[in-house]
Amino acid sequence: MAPVKAGKIGLYGLLTMAALTALLPLAWILSGSLQTLPELLSNERFLPADPQWGNYVTAWVDGDLGVYLRNSVLYTGTAVLGILVASSLAGYALARLEFAGKGLFTFVILAVMIIPAPAMFLAQYKLLVSLGLSNSPVGYVLILITSGVPMSTLIMRSFFVSQPRELEEAAAIEGAGPLRIFASVILPLARPGLAAVAVIQGLGAWNEYLMALVIFDDNALMPIQRGLTAFTSAETPQQQILLAATAISVVPVIVFYLMAQRHIVQGIGAGAIK
Repeated sequence: MAPVKAGKIGLYGLLTMAALTALLPLAWILSGSLQTLPELLSNERFLPADPQWGNYVTAWVDGDLGVYLRNSVLYTGTAVLGILVASSLAGYALARLEFAGKGLFTFVILAVMIIPAPAMFLAQYKLLVSLGLSNSPVGYVLILITSGVPMSTLIMRSFFVSQPRELEEAAAIEGAGPLRIFASVILPLARPGLAAVAVIQGLGAWNEYLMALVIFDDNALMPIQRGLTAFTSAETPQQQILLAATAISVVPVIVFYLMAQRHIVQGIGAGAIK
């Protein structure tokens, strides 16, 4: 067997093992969500003897997941849209425009990324209170946007830097203005970067929970992660229902990932090396 072919087989084997390892927790969640509590706690078998599809009904009804799921879809979708708009404009400015303080601005972005998110909770909450946006979806979405813009700006900047200036110059000769060039020429070429940013920030916004506890007083405004805590009581353990609720909560993320997967690897890889 040729060394090159053997190397490819070995590489594919390692990738297959890595994929199976990554899928194992998801398979365990699906299996556990269809078991009874005694069967799950006994840990005697991986597949359920008699699939309990009613666990999903119980999770949806008792956990009020419909409300929490709607909230998370609204928060995540709005936040990702805001991050894409802000980071693409800021990234383009850093990549193409020359202005005073450009280096300082980039340094500030990097400095903000170093600060742990919980360290800013108090300042963010006091700001929202002063603006009258505490216990408000608007305030929560604004926090998600401001938290995601710094890293997303650097990712988008790397994509804009990689685009040839000749395309912009040709569009300018045709009479297109800066905004027209940005929207019609630059953004379509940066779709892998936009997809990468959307996935990274979408996952972060979808899984966010601590800031929601700080901002929201009304339980009906909480994101999907709050719904999962309804089945974690030590007095009434319902691990099988919790697993069913978890499986429901990851469906929108998986669907979105599958829709954007052809751009993700290219986007993350290019953003990391530039």
